Amino acid sequence: MSTWKSVLTSLNALYRFSRPHTVIGTALSIVSVSLLAIERLSDISPLFFTGMLEAVVAALFMNIYIVGLNQLYDIEIDKLNKPYLPLACGDYSPRAGIVIIAISAAMSFGIGSVVGSWPLFWALFISFILGTAYSTDLPFLRWKRFAVVAAMCILAVRAVIVQLAFFLHMQTFVFRRPPSFSRPLIFATAFMSFFSVVIALFKDIPDIDGDRIFDIRSFTVRLGQKRVFWICVYLLEMAYSVAIGIGATSSCLWSKIITVLGHAVLASILWNRARSLDGMNKATITSFYMFIWKLFYAEYLLIPLVR
Repeated sequence: MSTWKSVLTSLNALYRFSRPHTVIGTALSIVSVSLLAIERLSDISPLFFTGMLEAVVAALFMNIYIVGLNQLYDIEIDKLNKPYLPLACGDYSPRAGIVIIAISAAMSFGIGSVVGSWPLFWALFISFILGTAYSTDLPFLRWKRFAVVAAMCILAVRAVIVQLAFFLHMQTFVFRRPPSFSRPLIFATAFMSFFSVVIALFKDIPDIDGDRIFDIRSFTVRLGQKRVFWICVYLLEMAYSVAIGIGATSSCLWSKIITVLGHAVLASILWNRARSLDGMNKATITSFYMFIWKLFYAEYLLIPLVR
């Protein structure tokens, strides 16, 4: 029984270390973008699922490397901001963290090399470089200290690389078709650019105490929690308004109905949730941040339906 309990404890620590909300976001985004490459029913084949699975697994290992590296350099900050993380609370030693991220990076690049897809390789490589520069505390690095640069890193990975590189992996490597940039792909890239900026801004709102102490000059530290909170809400409402307008111009009736109603519902839920927020304490802000991620997931369910 003690062995089983030890196994469960280890799995729980790995689960927290991997930052599951980012893992889900990465997997959903790649599946969604992969669906955009489907042009006919015959494209839904073992070849499609194999290519998509290769991309998802390689990206998830890279995701664990990036979030794990950030935790390694943020142990002292996380003791204040996120004391439940395994490095901050002592469930993992720094050496264990290093081993996990080293294996994750090696597995990611290993899968990318075996697959042989250049779009997939470049997606992994650029994510690796930006993720390393974001967290590593070395001269000219630790880009998370600079609010604009930090936001651009997240935007580059979540909005540009995920949409374009993984789409091209499916389009050019899996289906062997010439590269193309369709209306849904352009929409996905533009919309997720807004969303990535919001995530980059919002993730620092509950971390204001630790960031202030350790001189992380986030927008929240500079402008205050309430102002950044409403900036994020207004940015998302603007994005939903544009999405509704784009959906309304679709020549496909079912796509028009689903995308207009879907984005209108999400915009309404966001606004009502924001207005009913009970104060700016850490618990409510953290809960709202996870709600933002749920909106992020929901968007990737709508993107394949944009036509």
